[in-house]
Amino acid sequence: MPFRIQSVDLENYGNISSFKCSDFSNINLIIGENATGKTFLLKALYSAIRSMEDYRRGDDVRPINDILSEKLRWTFQVEKLGDIVNRSARDSLHFMVKTDHEQNCLEYQFSQSANTKVGSVSAPGGQKEGNSIFIPAKEVLSLFSVILKSREVDRSFGFDDTYYDLVKALRVAPSRGKNFAAFSDARKELKAVISGQVDYEEDSGRWYYKNKANQKFSIGATAEGVKKISIMDRLLSNGYINKESVLFIDELESALHPNAICDFLDMIANISNKMGIQVFISTHSYFVVKKLFLIALKYPGDVTCISLSKNDKPKICNLSDGMPENSIIQASIELYKQEITEVL
Repeated sequence: MPFRIQSVDLENYGNISSFKCSDFSNINLIIGENATGKTFLLKALYSAIRSMEDYRRGDDVRPINDILSEKLRWTFQVEKLGDIVNRSARDSLHFMVKTDHEQNCLEYQFSQSANTKVGSVSAPGGQKEGNSIFIPAKEVLSLFSVILKSREVDRSFGFDDTYYDLVKALRVAPSRGKNFAAFSDARKELKAVISGQVDYEEDSGRWYYKNKANQKFSIGATAEGVKKISIMDRLLSNGYINKESVLFIDELESALHPNAICDFLDMIANISNKMGIQVFISTHSYFVVKKLFLIALKYPGDVTCISLSKNDKPKICNLSDGMPENSIIQASIELYKQEITEVL
């Protein structure tokens, strides 16, 4: 049975003073103006899920407090954990996530005085299976060795855990065995979008792009959009993603042409619908919102829209019921009005 986040309740988490949601779907779209907490929410969820996946994995005997504390500090890149707490809040930060696997739930809290350890944590009943992943807005392939050196040699801030976890996942070589049919179909779609594929040379430690004519190009000379889509192709081919995974994609539209955005989202919707994989996407793009609205009409109930605001409570709706009022749509309407005014 696929893993799903069922509900989240957080208070005083960065620039999000309060957020509650128990209406998550297969695909969850997070929109809002700058500084409303879209990326913060993604990272809060990612940190919790990854901590549950690392807890009791293999021979790891670390307590959940240690795992969570390290994940939060390196994901948010803070000197002390108290810096994550809302600056204007008098109360402590509080976070709780519940999943459809009763034992895989997590709750914690800490105050602005917290240093490097989370004091109060309610540990999950067991280790969560699978590997969840966060795809940040910036591409990582051309920075692959720089990220690894920064984290594994220098042990310094600069590239947070979303980048570091991703490059470690990309290092896993593609598997030669049979893959899920939905993943194989998705890979064919992705290769068609980029007209080739990106591979990694173990000997040189470098990535390169190979087109359909088998011509090789250095990763630095490869288009940003090709590199971003290739990341997903690699994760599907090496088996890192499975039914237990949760995908977090920050600013999906970054470096992608509108046609590629549509193709990419069709692929995401397909594997999410067929495999039950849960996906969280943040965006500023009208094309992403509009395409997901069309996907929601095709798969009613599969797309939840979460609209964050600086001065109002979050608005949460099923996207198949219609697009909520938001700044992205409003900006498009205003541009259309300006165009009509100029023409007339």
